[in-house]
Amino acid sequence: MGATWSRDQIISAVRSEDVRYIRLQFTDLFGALKNIEIPVSQLPKALDNKMMFDGSSIEGFVRIEESDMYLYPDLNTWLIYPWEAERGKIGALMCDVYRPDGTPFEGSPRGILKNAIAEMEAMGFSALNVGPEPEFFLFKTDAEGRPTMELNDQGGYFDLAPTDMGENCRREIVLTLDSMGFEVEASHHEVAQGQHEIDFKYADAVKTADQIQVFKLVVKNIARKHGLHATFMPKPLFGVNGSGMHCHQSLTRGDENVFASDDDPYRLSDTAKHYMAGILKHARAFAAITNPTVNSYKRLVPGYEAPCYLAWSAKNRSPLVRVPASYGPSTRIEVRNVDPSSNPYLALTVMLVSGLDGIRNQLPLPEPVNQNIFTMSAEEKTRLGIESLPSNLYEALEALKQDEILTNALGEHALERYLLAKMQEWDDFRTAVHPWEREQYITQF
Repeated sequence: MGATWSRDQIISAVRSEDVRYIRLQFTDLFGALKNIEIPVSQLPKALDNKMMFDGSSIEGFVRIEESDMYLYPDLNTWLIYPWEAERGKIGALMCDVYRPDGTPFEGSPRGILKNAIAEMEAMGFSALNVGPEPEFFLFKTDAEGRPTMELNDQGGYFDLAPTDMGENCRREIVLTLDSMGFEVEASHHEVAQGQHEIDFKYADAVKTADQIQVFKLVVKNIARKHGLHATFMPKPLFGVNGSGMHCHQSLTRGDENVFASDDDPYRLSDTAKHYMAGILKHARAFAAITNPTVNSYKRLVPGYEAPCYLAWSAKNRSPLVRVPASYGPSTRIEVRNVDPSSNPYLALTVMLVSGLDGIRNQLPLPEPVNQNIFTMSAEEKTRLGIESLPSNLYEALEALKQDEILTNALGEHALERYLLAKMQEWDDFRTAVHPWEREQYITQF
């Protein structure tokens, strides 16, 4: 995945690999991977950008009276899934979404990210490189294949089998990804029981978002083969660490990493510092995208290694942004609040435009906070000017509404539909009566 492919090469690969079905894949506004599966006989039509679908059936897209949409495959995303259908293999292409008049659909998350990339290129940069660290939990399934709340292992951070009972499943995931062209850099058991992390090599922002979507699909399919259910829910269990998706980021100009500098104590260029300042400035608003569910904010609490505070450091992991101890071409920043329930295209969009705002306006970067913020008193945090991320989805959505940079980047179409759906999600949660409430109050009053 990510090689350079031509139309003729794809058709040749279909024949040589006995591919019988093609998935034309795209992502809805809320991060769900969708597809139209076609027989291989329809591939030429798809490669001519003539494959139509009903956009009104996709959440967050369009109304029924303007439903016709077209899928334009990105040839460089060609891949063959390593599992077979009943007859033959399954190939896939990521697609951009277009209107019948040939204009890009303004509500397509992949298109929204491409617009942000164009803004970045207009400022003289060539790429936003992103290295994600997605985490997930593995739960056992019942006799009908439905997920239970029983974890598959009792392992902890970096444990091995037999303590880590998910090792074989995780290894098969890695081998599957490798066969599909992913360059997996590391995989290991995470802190919580049943929790895992697999990291793959950085790439430009659009390719990274494409890979995250394919990664999730592979993880879920391989887990199911092992009688397990993989979930990217940020906080499935109380009292243990939640799942994040830290995003390492750097900007390039040609082959040069413009975040690197040998003239700074932290080996950071002014560009990197301004970019970080933009991230910190907009973080409360972009949390509505990078942490998009009610459950996301159960993870962003003190005590479980998840960042709650708007600060940066090169020495500890309690702030929002960390600067890893890698220099030169590997200089980068790590944004730690992002979770894997987010739409990766939109999450990378809002982080990128936040950083670009910092560069454009040369925003000053505050001093690093190198002590553990979790142990600070409220007075000390106030003295240091350390703000917090939103404490719930409603606060984040309200902050997003007020952020002109982010709302412009998302566009009126996507923003309106996103806010409407997420406010409804918040209201459903707010008005529901939860088991905790009954346990606490039903005998007390």
